[in-house]
Order: sequence, then structure tokens, then C-alpha cells
Amino acid sequence: MKPGWILPIAVTLMLGASVSAQAATIQISMENLEIMPAEVSAKVGDSIEWVNKDVFAHTATARNGGFDVMLPPKKTGTLVVTKAGNFEYYCRFHPNMKATLTVRP
Repeated sequence: MKPGWILPIAVTLMLGASVSAQAATIQISMENLEIMPAEVSAKVGDSIEWVNKDVFAHTATARNGGFDVMLPPKKTGTLVVTKAGNFEYYCRFHPNMKATLTVRP
């Protein structure tokens, strides 16, 4: 390899490393006994942030046992998704509050 080739290869490798994808934060509201939006898509590594705008506690509880996030009144709860799948979840205190989280690899 010629000495002049080393710098372009090093620059290409450094640029490639700095263009990696960033994880997203996806916000979901719980207000007036509703989960909004009721259907959300995310990627593995993203953070889901539930914002409880009600004056009483809620949970985000996966039906398959994959997660259970407690949400005190007027507080937020966060979960970093670690595996792909389709997760139906609900509030344990208010079972009519239902939603779906779809996580892609």
C-alpha cells in the first residue's frame, strides 16, 4: 500500500463511525384514562417515555410480562426497548386503557 492511501482510508473510517444512527425517545401520554397514541412503532434501543397527565397512578404493563412501568400521578416513566416484537400493554389499575408497541430490530 502506498503511503498516500493511509490518510483517505483513515478519514473514511472515521466518517463512517460518526454517522451511526441515534436512538430516539418516543413520548406517549396517559390522560383522561386514555393512552395516546394507542399504536406506536420503535426500534430496539429507543426509549419510550410515558407521561402520566392524570391525577391518579397508571401503569404500562405488557400482557406478555415484557415490561411493567409504574407511573405515579403527574410523573413520567421511561423504558429502553431491548428486543423486537409486538407488545400489547395496558394499565393494571384501569384495564380499559390499552395500547400496542411495535419494536423493530
